[in-house]
Amino acid sequence: MPPAPLAYKQLDDPALEAKAQGLMETLRCLKCQSQSIADSDAPMAGDMRHQVRTRIAAGEEPEAIRTWLVERYGDYVSYAPQNKPIMWPLFAAPLVILLLAVILLRGRFRSAGKKESGE
Repeated sequence: MPPAPLAYKQLDDPALEAKAQGLMETLRCLKCQSQSIADSDAPMAGDMRHQVRTRIAAGEEPEAIRTWLVERYGDYVSYAPQNKPIMWPLFAAPLVILLLAVILLRGRFRSAGKKESGE
């Protein structure tokens, strides 16, 4: 299949193209996974660039387009994931592990101190 028309062609209006480019740099290529859709040459990234440019040209806001792409492809498509309640354990886990390590080390040092003092 040929690439989407706006996959490699910029919008005529520089302001709209700047909005599209700014959004495309924050969206992940689902095939490459380490590149934004602005940098990727994958056909899927070209289709996503086409969608972004088409929707920007139609007057849609970048955040609305991001929301649509996240609904379509999942949270992974965005380099700026949204905070959801399901994510809090992921952020809390390192703090819990650090707290447990401090408690265990404190107990170990106390017991070692008691042994040295002869208690």
